Amino acid sequence: MKFNEEHKAYPHIKSLKDKDLKRILFICLGNICRSPAAEGVMKAIVEANGDSSRFEIDSAGTGNYHIGDLPDRRMRVHAQRRGYNLTHRCRQVTPSDFDDFDLIVAMDESNRRNLCRIAPTVEAENKIIMMADFADITTRYDHIPDPYYEGAEGFELVLDLLESACANLYDNLK
Repeated sequence: MKFNEEHKAYPHIKSLKDKDLKRILFICLGNICRSPAAEGVMKAIVEANGDSSRFEIDSAGTGNYHIGDLPDRRMRVHAQRRGYNLTHRCRQVTPSDFDDFDLIVAMDESNRRNLCRIAPTVEAENKIIMMADFADITTRYDHIPDPYYEGAEGFELVLDLLESACANLYDNLK
């Protein structure tokens, strides 16, 4: 389901509009491709709009495969070509992240399910939203696909989807 007034997360996102500091955590499996790219794209959007002091943006993975690593080199290269510098160090999501962030943004259904298992309360689980619900470019995807085993076109597709989705998420929060 795309994001609109009928979306189950609409009241929660609307309630954040007047909040002085909006805290967003982007989540994928390993925290080396999609979520650090979403973090970089969203940071660029809020910076370009002069809102850096009003947003705290981070990313994490549901898996513990790459803790401490930089994002995947291929994602860094493709992101850099678009002006995004991905310097995030990979980390795993924790139950305390549900206290520290207003929105937990999952890249796909598998990670959403993993986040629901980690969420310490029903209220915390209600903070989980799907990134693809904000993408308005026409594709066959209802999720942000993992480009890890893809070629250059997979990384470019993910960045296209994230630029669209992050811009729309920002517009819904400002």
